[in-house]
Amino acid sequence: MKSPGTAAASAAPAGKRRWRCVAAAGAAVALAFFSVVVPLAVLLGLHARFPSMYMVDESAVSVYDGSEGGSWEPIPPEENGTLQVNSTVKEFVPPTPKEWTNTNGSQPDTVIAPPIQQATVLEDSSSLNFTGTDLKDSFEQGLPGDENEKSCQLQFGSYCLWSVEHEEVMKDFIVKQLKDQLFVARAYYPSIVKLDGMEKLSHEMKQNIQEHGHMLSEAISDADLPELHRVNIAKMDQTIAVAKSCAVECTNVEKKLTQLLDMTQDEALFHARQSAYLYRLGVQTLPKSLHCLSMRLTVDYFNASADMEHSDAEKFGNPAFQHYVIFSTNLLAASMTINSSVINSEESANMVFHLMTDGQNFYAFKNWFIRNSYKGATIRVLNFEDFQVKNLGNEIVDQLSSSEEFRITSNSNAVTLNTLMRTEYISMFGHSLFLLPELFTNLKRVIVLEDDTIVQRDLSLLWNLDLKGKVIGAVQFCRVKFRQLRAYLPNFPYNSSSCIWMSGVSVIDLNEWREHDVTGIHHRILEKLPHDTEASWRSAALPAGLLAFENLIHPIEDQWVQFGLGHDYGLTHGAIKKAAILHYNGNMKPWLELGIHRYRKYWKRYLPRDDVFMMDCNVNP
Repeated sequence: MKSPGTAAASAAPAGKRRWRCVAAAGAAVALAFFSVVVPLAVLLGLHARFPSMYMVDESAVSVYDGSEGGSWEPIPPEENGTLQVNSTVKEFVPPTPKEWTNTNGSQPDTVIAPPIQQATVLEDSSSLNFTGTDLKDSFEQGLPGDENEKSCQLQFGSYCLWSVEHEEVMKDFIVKQLKDQLFVARAYYPSIVKLDGMEKLSHEMKQNIQEHGHMLSEAISDADLPELHRVNIAKMDQTIAVAKSCAVECTNVEKKLTQLLDMTQDEALFHARQSAYLYRLGVQTLPKSLHCLSMRLTVDYFNASADMEHSDAEKFGNPAFQHYVIFSTNLLAASMTINSSVINSEESANMVFHLMTDGQNFYAFKNWFIRNSYKGATIRVLNFEDFQVKNLGNEIVDQLSSSEEFRITSNSNAVTLNTLMRTEYISMFGHSLFLLPELFTNLKRVIVLEDDTIVQRDLSLLWNLDLKGKVIGAVQFCRVKFRQLRAYLPNFPYNSSSCIWMSGVSVIDLNEWREHDVTGIHHRILEKLPHDTEASWRSAALPAGLLAFENLIHPIEDQWVQFGLGHDYGLTHGAIKKAAILHYNGNMKPWLELGIHRYRKYWKRYLPRDDVFMMDCNVNP
């Protein structure tokens, strides 16, 4: 017999085992719960409350060019909102602020939608409200000279380009043809049966209807159809042709065919919206592999015992070196920009990169750039939230606001709307970049690179560029002029014929910036713009960025930068190879599966292949 002490000792391990079982069961239940709740939260739009990893602005700007007789009219609202997808889409569309007005109170000629955060919303809701007729015409691009057609890109953005480029061969083309014949035959059959002397025709039509129904009940694709399906199609064509020649009552036929048309339009609208939504969700969401990379590096940083601090701190504020600034929350994208810059540099040891990120990604960035070397270049990782910089509006800037992208659709002639309508993606400084003089007080000049750029040439000539007393050197984009955006520019003086500029690569003289008080100008412009919500704050980046540098930009030659690798399928290999810098502006970024494949090779050549974290997270764009 066991003693009481022995029984108690044996009972203790048993109790521990029971508690382990309970804990394991609880962990399993929790895992199952979150595996259901987290995807549901994403579908319901709760993720909009989480900070985004990469901002892509799909704002629609319809440009009116009054000097060339252009015109613009808003997309008509959808009359019947009965589709179930509408309610789903609206979950991802933020409340649209009131339409901006001119300084005189009149309605603007153009419409700028609120910026779109990653993995949260579609393009602005007004761009998605249109009739089924507009949908059909938009994908066919309409006929030249028809003023009523709408551009597909105006409604769906870059999804139209992507869908055309990746169009698949229909596997059920004949099946759809059979369905159309069946529906038309059923529309005529009740009227043919009532006619005297048409017994033979009605019998043939009934037999053809039964044969079609039998074939369709067993076929999903064309490969499932029987060998004699073409014979049945020809017989049905003859029968329908004879039925159309009969003097039948049109009311029933018209009702049936109208029903077919409405059903087809509703189905096309549903699938178009669904596909466009899934596309935008794909291009605006950080890939799982990149999220894994960031998390693994963060964990490794806190587990590492080695010294994680730089030994080249004396270079950070030394104006004798070439200083490059990158604002980014995308680790892989920023590292590719830096890697391409130093590989193609003739004096990489003189390059100092100041990489500004947020608190969420700071330790992953720091770990990555300490672990990897870049031909003697110095990389300094900064946490924007540590600065606690106060802007001139006495508000704490505690969230990184890097560059914003705006989708601008313009046309200069209403008569040939479909052929001359252009869609461009304009990158513009975010509000955080207007704090550059405060962030880098000891520097005189910096080059700002966006993280969706790749450098193919040595940048020493760009660093030594004479700005001729201007604040910033940037590439001008003369396809869009100030006058075309006049409805969104507050009552500030500007030259209406001036070109806008692109912020992908910018050379900045910080001394001239301080002398002209560009930060103060930016603040005064913001005071005249709505910026009480996140959407309106980010939307204000376009007019504020344009007006703050009015008459302060020195144009850089176009040969320096090749834009459009994130949305334009028409770029040539010669033009890309000739450019010193490639800018993947647009939302088909090279690190995404939805990126333009023939442009990704220029980006992937700088991808590190032997990094253990990249292999573990299966990072292979």
